[in-house]
Amino acid sequence: MSYENAIDAINLKMPDKVPRTEYSASRHWELVQKVTGIPVDHKSDESIQIKASMAFEKAWDYGFAWAVSTHRHIFGDFRTKMGHAVYASGGVDFSPEQRCAFDDVGQVLRFDPYVQYGERDSGTLLREFNDHYEKTCLLHPDQVCTTGCYVTMISGFIEIFGWEMLLEGLGTDPEAFGSVANKYASWILQYFDAMAKSKAEIIMIHDDIVWTSGPFMNPKWYRKYIFPNYEKLFDPLHKAKKKILFTSDGMYTDFIADIAACGVNGFVMEPTTDMEYVARKFGNTHCFIGNADCRILTFGTKEDIKKEVKRCMNIGKKYPGFFMAVGNHIPSNVPVENAIYYNECYEEMAYR
Repeated sequence: MSYENAIDAINLKMPDKVPRTEYSASRHWELVQKVTGIPVDHKSDESIQIKASMAFEKAWDYGFAWAVSTHRHIFGDFRTKMGHAVYASGGVDFSPEQRCAFDDVGQVLRFDPYVQYGERDSGTLLREFNDHYEKTCLLHPDQVCTTGCYVTMISGFIEIFGWEMLLEGLGTDPEAFGSVANKYASWILQYFDAMAKSKAEIIMIHDDIVWTSGPFMNPKWYRKYIFPNYEKLFDPLHKAKKKILFTSDGMYTDFIADIAACGVNGFVMEPTTDMEYVARKFGNTHCFIGNADCRILTFGTKEDIKKEVKRCMNIGKKYPGFFMAVGNHIPSNVPVENAIYYNECYEEMAYR
């Protein structure tokens, strides 16, 4: 019933059980082995890892698979690399590589993605989205699956410019950088046109528009250059009658209403975004996914963990589109016994 519960929640039909998803937990190999009994770690063959992850997600009753196709790879070699700290099991994601694609802020403010990256073949893009969606469905057969875009606007800027050049460009000339944003939106639109034609009925839009503490730029700038472009990008999805879910890291409470006005159907959020506000204002019209705090799973007691699950359930359970999830992932440093107890709390409280 995991798929049925999830699709009912997305369609705002109150399921008997609160559906759930998680992020990273199915690659927390120590946890996966404990739950499934399958010997697996970061050195295991990919086929074994896939088998173990699928078994884990079934055991934990995942109803929704968060997935996007369009990521940093679309920029090829012309993007900034900022290195990557250890996050995944075994530190397989660590990278010391750092290099900036730009010599000075003037180059940033003159940047034109059409000149740098060119036009993409629409048929190729459509095949890529459909192939990604079909593969996601194959790996998550009992879940509602998506395709989507990770580098929608600001996340695209982060990948291309890096944080230092992005902030310097915004600080030097916000209007000129706004023109860069408009050019980028015009360029990335070709991906949204292809998504609109894809087989996926639900599209995941990711854009890290804020920091943990909130907006890093004057909100007026977002409302002039980001949200109007969202409306243009989402228009072909609306015409194709796709459902749109929106994800941002950090605290984007201040922009929930703006994003809702752009026509999204749901919100995915970390613990810093105020889920109680989202539920109160949009719980009857939008689905929402979140937002337990993995810091409590990592450092808290069993009592703390139970209180955190109860907090989320008390907010969301009364609304038809609520999904339970740890909003900031369950990475490999979360103690196995804490993660297992979190799941026990979810199962105890999930039924309406």
